[in-house]
Amino acid sequence: MPNDDKKPLGRILIKQKLVSEHQIDTALRDQSKSAGTQRPLASQLTDAGVIQEVDALRALSEQHGVPGIDLGQIAILLEHLAVVPREMCEMHQILPVLLRDDRVFLAMANPKDKRVIDELEFVTGKKVYPYIGLTTALSRAIAAAYDAKAQGDTYYLGPRVPKETLAQLGIATKEEARHMPSDRAPAIGAPAVVVDQAMKDSSEEANFSTSDFGNLGSDISTVAALPEELRAAPSAGPRANAAGKLVMIVDDEEDIRKLLKRVFVEKGHRVIEADRGHLALRLVKQHVPDLLILDAMLPELHGFDIARRLKGSEKYGAIPIIMISAVYRGWRVAEDLKASYGIQEYLEKPFRIADVVNAAARALAQAPALQSKLPERDPEMLSGDAERALNDGIAAYKAGDIDQAISLLRAGSHIDPLAYRLHFHLALLYGKKGLLYDGINELEKAIELNPKHFAALKNLAVLYEKAGFKHRAIEMWERCVHAAPDGDTRTQIKEHLMRLL
Repeated sequence: MPNDDKKPLGRILIKQKLVSEHQIDTALRDQSKSAGTQRPLASQLTDAGVIQEVDALRALSEQHGVPGIDLGQIAILLEHLAVVPREMCEMHQILPVLLRDDRVFLAMANPKDKRVIDELEFVTGKKVYPYIGLTTALSRAIAAAYDAKAQGDTYYLGPRVPKETLAQLGIATKEEARHMPSDRAPAIGAPAVVVDQAMKDSSEEANFSTSDFGNLGSDISTVAALPEELRAAPSAGPRANAAGKLVMIVDDEEDIRKLLKRVFVEKGHRVIEADRGHLALRLVKQHVPDLLILDAMLPELHGFDIARRLKGSEKYGAIPIIMISAVYRGWRVAEDLKASYGIQEYLEKPFRIADVVNAAARALAQAPALQSKLPERDPEMLSGDAERALNDGIAAYKAGDIDQAISLLRAGSHIDPLAYRLHFHLALLYGKKGLLYDGINELEKAIELNPKHFAALKNLAVLYEKAGFKHRAIEMWERCVHAAPDGDTRTQIKEHLMRLL
């Protein structure tokens, strides 16, 4: 770990009065003497008994802005390890601690390693939630967990697994955990997270307490309209004439967007542009283009995720997609993308203009066939179906059937995944069920589509605090300041922010 990364951690530990400046200086000098084999500072201080592991994790959590995870207290259902090969875990010092639907909870020595997260999300097709773990603890847990899996065990249990966890699993000893049949293994909740108690206390003191989440009052039936600035797309211009098509180009490289725009405009098409993922989704909802040219790696939201959302939608599934990438290469990648993400064409950067034009012609020619595979209904009727799903879900909730309400709203979001009201209300229902990370996921989607919806921002800030994502919570509260409906609310949020900071 570079020295620049160690110094901030040292300052955090000193500020928390866990170590002295002399102890930090001594540890850094010891590291400099052992070049090539040096341990990260937190692991070095913990292994030497200078600080406790939980204190080291709290400091690392503050440094990296993600929750810390105590690997000594975890219980891993070993079949979950199948998503990541042992070699990859050992190389990058990562460990999947929980698999849940479309999410992977991942302990990492370096949660800022976006390349590893991107690769894992691409390979698994799941969203990765990173946690910070001590490097030496990670090394031990990786070896022990994969060894246990090779021996045919059902669980890996950390050396300090609480009795409550064993009771939840329905086992009394580690020996019983080894041989419990996987079909009898109960589901495990989210991994144990180290949360800064001072942050937790400040959250409870605030007027926006955790009980706000899931309190279904007027929020369940009223959501603000899409902000006016999102209804206007200055770069879009009027809809194409009968001969031309509306082409949407999504790439964070301005030169590529300009080049492709010039080519398609010269051929009589209209062009709209986006340089990041969230904006791309909003413009798709606003304009429903005839063709989408999509970069695989984008700020905010990957092209892979955009493609999956659109192709999983009845309303937008017929839009042909050309994906371009400078990262993923080879015919196998192209075939996998077509099979898994529903794209029509795949091009590697750097590409030839003639290749893009020919790919666009082929993709547009496929559009009628794509449309024919969808239910024969008017696009406006799809919006009506989504609205009915929302209304039926609300009715089911009011009748006391939360599970049915969730099922209805999920069906509605499948019809129209860009309808932010569905994501918002679904998040509230997940909150009533205590499904913390499901709620976060749906609120993030809602805010992508309606960035100024105060109720969604507020509830997401509260949830991030509950999950231990202090820096992400602060970011959401800061956004709440600008979206607050009145001065008193704005003042209360600022006071809460001061306590967090």
